Parts: sequence; C-alpha cells; structure tokens
Amino acid sequence: MEVTNRIELTDLRDAVDNIKKEIGEIVIGQHATIEYILAALLADGHILLEGVPGVAKTLLAKVLAKTIDVEFGRIQFTPDLMPADVLGTSLYNAKNTEFEFKKGPVFANIVLVDEVNRAPAKTQSALFEVMEERQVTVDGTTYPMSEPFLIIATQNPVEHEGTYRLPEAQLDRFIFKLNVGYPTAADEVGILKGHHGRRTLTEAVNELKPVINADQLAQLREKVRQVHVEDKLMEYIVSAVATTRSHPALFLGASPRASVALLNSCKALAALRGRDFITPDDVQELAYPVLRHRIILTPEREMEGATPDDIIKLILEKTEVPR
Repeated sequence: MEVTNRIELTDLRDAVDNIKKEIGEIVIGQHATIEYILAALLADGHILLEGVPGVAKTLLAKVLAKTIDVEFGRIQFTPDLMPADVLGTSLYNAKNTEFEFKKGPVFANIVLVDEVNRAPAKTQSALFEVMEERQVTVDGTTYPMSEPFLIIATQNPVEHEGTYRLPEAQLDRFIFKLNVGYPTAADEVGILKGHHGRRTLTEAVNELKPVINADQLAQLREKVRQVHVEDKLMEYIVSAVATTRSHPALFLGASPRASVALLNSCKALAALRGRDFITPDDVQELAYPVLRHRIILTPEREMEGATPDDIIKLILEKTEVPR
C-alpha cells in the first residue's frame, strides 16, 4: 500500500536533486558523504570532515557553497592564528575619533575552516559562541550572524606534528563527524577523465550556478522541522545516547546535545529520502556520524585497537529497537 506524506516534500526533493547534480559535475563519487552534508545543512548543523589530503574535503565545501546563493568564507587555521583573525577586531578611526568593528572572515553564511586542528585552544575557543549561538561578542558588543550559518571544518587524521586536539566542547558543537575515504577505482577513473577533459578545476567551480537562495533554504528547513517522530523513537534515541554514559569501554559519553543532533539529523535524512517520518533505521545509520566525535574510549580499549564506531555498533546491537 502506498503511503501518502502529510508534508509536501516535492520541492525539497527537487532542490536536493539539483544540488546533488551540480556537486556531481565537480565531485566524483562520495555520494554518502554528500547526502550527509545536505542532511546537516537542512538540520542546521555544523560539519567536521576528516580524511587524508586529496580526497576533496575542501572542494566539497566550496562546491556546496556555490550551489546556494549565500556568502562563502574561508579561514585557514594555523598555529599562529589569533581569535581576532577569526572574529574581527575594533580599529580606531581617526576621522570620527571612534573605534569601529571590522568583521572577521567568520562573518559569512557558509564558512570553511580548513585544517581546524592546526590552531591552539585559544583560537579554537573563538568558535564556541558563534557555533552554538550564531553570534559573536567583541568588546562587550554582540553581533548576530545572518542566516543560514554553517561551519564546515576539515582535518587530517594521520598528521600529528603541528596539530592540536580539538576541545570536547567544540567537537560537541558539530552535528556530524564524517570520515571521507578514498574513492573507488571507478570513481578515480572518472576523476582523471574529468581533469583530462576540462579546463582548470577553479574555472569549473566558478561556473557552477546557485540552485537555491537563503529564503528557499529556510523554507526547506521549516519542512524538515515538521517531520513526524513517534515518542517510542525519541525514547530509542535517548536510550542509545544514554548508554554511552555508562558503557565500560567509554571514558566520556555523549551529552543531551547529541540526542538533539540525532533527532534533527534523522528528520532531515528522512525528508531527503522522501519521507515525513523517521524510522529506527535512520537512527541506526546516523548514530555513527553523530556520536563518533562525542565519545572517548578508555585507554584500555584504545590500546586494544577499538574505535568509536566499534563501540557505537555494540551499543546499537544491545539497544532494544522499537516495533
């Protein structure tokens, strides 16, 4: 029997398909990563992309920004970067003898923070307020960010020299941590053909056209908020997340912010796939990107070679699935 949606999702699906088509002109493969990035965009959540150099992490952020008619900013994190280099600073204007605030590069709609783990904690803390509250406070004055506001941060998992571990409070502000892997052999052949048959990559990116604007994105997000969630699925989400706080393999579990992130991202993923309701499968699928950066393994389990995904899998297997 065909199920009729209570929410009209045709325009959302059309917009997502058009964005995927534009991204697919430049980025070959990475279909799951692209879908999760779009889910995070619709759920109004920031994204952490982790992968070795050369797997299109930065390119993904730039191409996504080109498909949405909003302002794009980029910040290259380095060990000598200061909070003022991110947020902005007050400068003295000799003409009117007053200090004027010069906005930093974080004042954009989609902000790429490249190699986020190369800056020390002092600079990382500059992102705390803007990621959570969508505002920046400098010299006692608060400056709200314009909507949408999305941070896409990248980091390299294998390079440790000159890098800093991100504070847990900052990691908790990312809705997803996505592991960007190597392309398949077929996709890599497609990458080579694309480079062989076109002009420079920069020119190709610049030729992309916006698919939606900020107002249209706001309307799509409102539809995502209306996606139906049964009480038993909320209890399922809470049960899985709460288990991380008492699991013997974990030193640190996930906070209630993780439960909210899992709920909102499941609603976005369901809408992306044409449903106005979430299922246990959505929860099980998104538990990995939502939780993997929010939990810390005990030293003993790390020495055994376990990963956060391994523990998340064990938790999901032991959490009763609602029927």
